[in-house]
Amino acid sequence: MDHSRFMSKPGNTDLWFLPQRQFYFRTLVIFSAAGTLVSYRGWPDIDWLAIGFAIFMLLYLVVSGYMAKIRFPGQEAALDRYIGWADAALIGVSLCLADFQTLPTVLFAILIQFNAAVTGGSRKWLEDNISFIIGCVSCGLIAPPEWKASSEVNTSATALIGVGAYVTLSGLFMNKRNRALNTKVGELEEDLDRTKSRAFRLSRYLSPTVWNAITTENDKMLQTDRKRLTIFFSDIQGFTALSEELEAETLAALLNTYLTEMTKIVAHFGGTVDKFMGDGIMVVFGDGKTRGAKEDCLRCVSMAIAMRKRMKVLQNHWFRQGIKRKLEIRMGINTGFCTVGTFGAKAHHLDFTVLGTHVNLASRLESAADPGEILLSHESWSLIKDTILCTNKGMVEAKGFSYPIEVYQVIDLRKNLGGAQTYLETNTEGFTMQLDLDKVRNYERDKVIGDLEKALDSLREND
Repeated sequence: MDHSRFMSKPGNTDLWFLPQRQFYFRTLVIFSAAGTLVSYRGWPDIDWLAIGFAIFMLLYLVVSGYMAKIRFPGQEAALDRYIGWADAALIGVSLCLADFQTLPTVLFAILIQFNAAVTGGSRKWLEDNISFIIGCVSCGLIAPPEWKASSEVNTSATALIGVGAYVTLSGLFMNKRNRALNTKVGELEEDLDRTKSRAFRLSRYLSPTVWNAITTENDKMLQTDRKRLTIFFSDIQGFTALSEELEAETLAALLNTYLTEMTKIVAHFGGTVDKFMGDGIMVVFGDGKTRGAKEDCLRCVSMAIAMRKRMKVLQNHWFRQGIKRKLEIRMGINTGFCTVGTFGAKAHHLDFTVLGTHVNLASRLESAADPGEILLSHESWSLIKDTILCTNKGMVEAKGFSYPIEVYQVIDLRKNLGGAQTYLETNTEGFTMQLDLDKVRNYERDKVIGDLEKALDSLREND
């Protein structure tokens, strides 16, 4: 937020020159107190004590005003308090020298209460009243006053005019100040609305982890760490060729629709989108609020299955829009320990991401997958095999790895297959079976049945 327009500028009604305005009001009060004293004891019979004290008050006013103007660094609050004490004490002395005439005394006492209430709180009220009493008592001990129940007209008029002018000008100033504050409050509310709008737009470009770290100012959330994560990669098969056929606007609309739908699924299963790479998506499970490696991996694979199903709906949607090319996604998933942290140039650009061999393997599995296929590494398969039905695809050569990688193809959630499932798998000590009815050729059915019957007879004979 830009606060430059709230900075001090001479000539406006901002609060920067409140000390100067206070000095103007103090000048009026001190002049009134001095004028009250002079009108009582300085005319027509000149009392040089009263005249001298009035001159002293005016000189004090000049010195204190200069001190308030230069504003000693770090001592502003203390200086204002000390000057307030001195003002109250001098008013008490001047009233004592004026023999505590009723009307001037009441007016200036009320003025002290009013000033304390406007410019401070209960502490200032207490301090100013104590200073006022000290001034009265000190002067009374040195020059005992002649107590008078009545007030002289000229003295009362001087005090009344001075105090009335102070109250009137204070009211005008407070009104102007309130209007200025209301204007600033309105501007701040507008800035707050703009800031919220900008923050909302910015939050869509950052992952939840990064956004939470920035908004809570918790840099520890972005520190480099090693975590066991499940990494997901996907891209659209044939998207590059499609981009050459479609207009830019149509292609952008198609891609945004795809990414929006996939992101909704990611959020539903609790994943974190690490980045978009054109039509590619990288999702991380286990960073932040992890539910354990097994649960994180299960949510990731379930998300991939949901994406594959949603893609079939999008295919029909795009076909009705005139896009004949059948778009399918290929996905790769791997689980392992990765390095999570902030990487980049500190002075220019930083990125909070995940690095490591297991990240690369997930990317290689995605590249090796066929359209519509979800490939898992052995580490991921071992975590979800009881819940997700998978088939072993054997070993594949992955770029950047010197050894073959054992991979598994995801079929579906076992609970979704029911009695009509076409793929059966079992693995026990001494017995392994994988049956894919969709791939068994008709002329081989009798052979498969015969092999199963032989296995069944062998088990019964050894029972």
